[in-house]
Amino acid sequence: MQSHDPSASPQAEPAPGPVEQASPTAPLVAAAAGAAPAPSPASPTPEAQRLAGLEGMVRELGVELLAERRRERRWRYGWRFALLGLVLASFWVLNSPGWVHGTAPSTPHTALVEVRGEIAADSEASADLLVGALRQAFQDEGAQAVVLRINSPGGSPVQAGIVYDEIRRLKALHNKKVFAVVEEICASGAYYIAASADEIYVDKASIVGSIGVLMDGFVFSGLMNKLGVERRLLTAGENKGMLDPFSPPNAKQDAYAKAMLDQIHRQFIAVVKEGRGERLKEQPDTFSGLFWNGEEAVKLGLADHFGNLDFVAREVVKAEDVIDYTPQDNVAERLAKRFGAAVGQGAVKAMRQLSPIH
Repeated sequence: MQSHDPSASPQAEPAPGPVEQASPTAPLVAAAAGAAPAPSPASPTPEAQRLAGLEGMVRELGVELLAERRRERRWRYGWRFALLGLVLASFWVLNSPGWVHGTAPSTPHTALVEVRGEIAADSEASADLLVGALRQAFQDEGAQAVVLRINSPGGSPVQAGIVYDEIRRLKALHNKKVFAVVEEICASGAYYIAASADEIYVDKASIVGSIGVLMDGFVFSGLMNKLGVERRLLTAGENKGMLDPFSPPNAKQDAYAKAMLDQIHRQFIAVVKEGRGERLKEQPDTFSGLFWNGEEAVKLGLADHFGNLDFVAREVVKAEDVIDYTPQDNVAERLAKRFGAAVGQGAVKAMRQLSPIH
C-alpha cells in the first residue's frame, strides 16, 4: 500500500467567475479571519470640501451668466430688428399711392400750400417741393382754389421765379384761382411768389414789400494789412477772383456786379407790375426795397384785403374744408430717422459691452 501525501497532490483551481464587489463588511470579515485590513484612502479635509463646493458653484454661475448674456443679446437684437421692420413697412405703406396726403376728400375743399422760411434750393420752401405740391393741388378735382399761406423773408430770386412761372401756368391750365394769405412776413422773394396770386390777403401788422435785390459780403484786406497777412490769389482770367473778400475792392468788378443786380431788380419789378396790374399805386419808394405793414400795403396796392386762411376758405373760396398739400415728413420718415439712429447707437453700445464669445 502506498501512502498518500496530501501536500503533494494537486489542488483544483477555481473556475473564473464574475468578480464580486467588495462589501462594506469586508474589512470586518478579514479582521475576524486574522487578515490585515487593506489601507483606506485619506478622507478629504473640511477645507478641501469647502473649496470644491465653491469651485462647483462658480462654474455653475459662470455657465448660467454666459447663457443669460446670450439670451439678452438675442432678445435685444430681435427687438430692434422688429422695430426696423415696422419702420420700413410703415414707410412703404405711407409712401404708396393714395397716402401722400392721406385720404383727401373728393368733396369741394380749399387746397393749401405753405411757403415757410427761406426760399432756397435746400429748404422746405424750395421750388422743387413747392412746385410738386402746387401741381397736386391744382390737379385735385375737389380743390376749388389754391391758397398760398406765406410766412417768409424771401430768398433766391431763381427759386421764387420758378414758382411764380409754374403758378401762372397751372392757373391757365386748370382755370383755378390762387389766393395768397400773408401771416407774419412776405418780403422780397416771398412777395415775388405772392404777385402770382389773384388776390393777396394780409393782417394789419403783417410785413409786406422789400422789392429789391442785394448781394452782401465782407472785405478783410484792411485788417489783413494791419496783421501783416498777405493774400496770394492766382487766377486764369482777370475776373475769376471777382468779389473775393480777402482782396482789395475793384471798381470795375463792383460796377459789373451792381449792373447785374439792377437787371435782376428790373425783372422783379416787371413781375410785380404784371401780377398787380392797375391795383398797384406806384410811389417813388415802391421798388426801393422798403417794406410796409399790412395796412399800408393795402393802401399802396401791394395787397388787396385783410383776412386769414379760415376767412378766405369760408368767405372767398366758399369751401370751408382745408386740405394741406404742403410737402412734409410723414410718420414713417420721422420714425425711420428716430429709430434708425437709436438702433445704430444701441448696436454700437452693445458691441462694445459684450465680450467676445468663442
